[in-house]
Amino acid sequence: MKNLKGAGLGFRREMLKDLLPVLPSEVDFWEVAPENWIPLGGKYEAQFQQASKQAPFTTHGLSLSIGSSDKLDVEFVKTVKRFLDVNDISLYSEHLSFCSGNGHMYDLMPIPFTEGAINHVVSRITQVQDIIERPLVLENVSYYIAPGQEMDELEFTSRILKESGCLMLLDVNNVYVNSINHKYDAEAFINGLPSDKIVYGHIAGHYDEAVDLKIDTHGADVIEPVWNLLEHAYRTHGIFPTLLERDFNIPPLNELLAEVQKIKQIQARCEKTHRLDAEGSVA
Repeated sequence: MKNLKGAGLGFRREMLKDLLPVLPSEVDFWEVAPENWIPLGGKYEAQFQQASKQAPFTTHGLSLSIGSSDKLDVEFVKTVKRFLDVNDISLYSEHLSFCSGNGHMYDLMPIPFTEGAINHVVSRITQVQDIIERPLVLENVSYYIAPGQEMDELEFTSRILKESGCLMLLDVNNVYVNSINHKYDAEAFINGLPSDKIVYGHIAGHYDEAVDLKIDTHGADVIEPVWNLLEHAYRTHGIFPTLLERDFNIPPLNELLAEVQKIKQIQARCEKTHRLDAEGSVA
């Protein structure tokens, strides 16, 4: 299976005319939501196969609903497993949230930061991992209310990572948004995460509803404080593959590639600093 490295971008159907037949070399890996490509057939299957032979792909799902009280959709998870295997994709990432409860909610809802929720989510993660035969990768999500909170977000997230054996997709913009909305230190949150759990990251833009309210939209350019937080994450945990998310208000491809290139520039700067620090310590 192809390993992720460098900087990535979402592979979207509405962008296919700009991406194929030859994928832009500036992008090191691509991400898809399995739900948007299952089942594959006809023209889209041919285009996906054409693309996946050129670069590594990863997945970021939309409807696993890992925190839901509904019964886990085992058949859906088995379908995702087949998609991963057939397309030689090693990672299945999803959201540490839920989007169903007696029906689909079409939004990502926050899981209560409670002991009972940890036990429930860990049990469901174990079930998913047994089916997909690889670690589940979960993303820290943006949230706007924290119902029944018994602990903070960092403790809740860290406990689930440790007790389930799952891995983490670190969304830096979500950390920034949550830190403003819930008044905590974004750098301290990142410092507290386990480095060995972070397999790749996301960065995106958001909407400023107010000075103290940010809405995670993936519909704008990444702002400088979020770029700075990404660099802090690299310096804290080492350089991890990072993907630019842009889900609407999608600009021309050259503008997306410029932001992808900025990820690479930050990675290169941190790599150089790390190398110089290592040489200095040896001397």
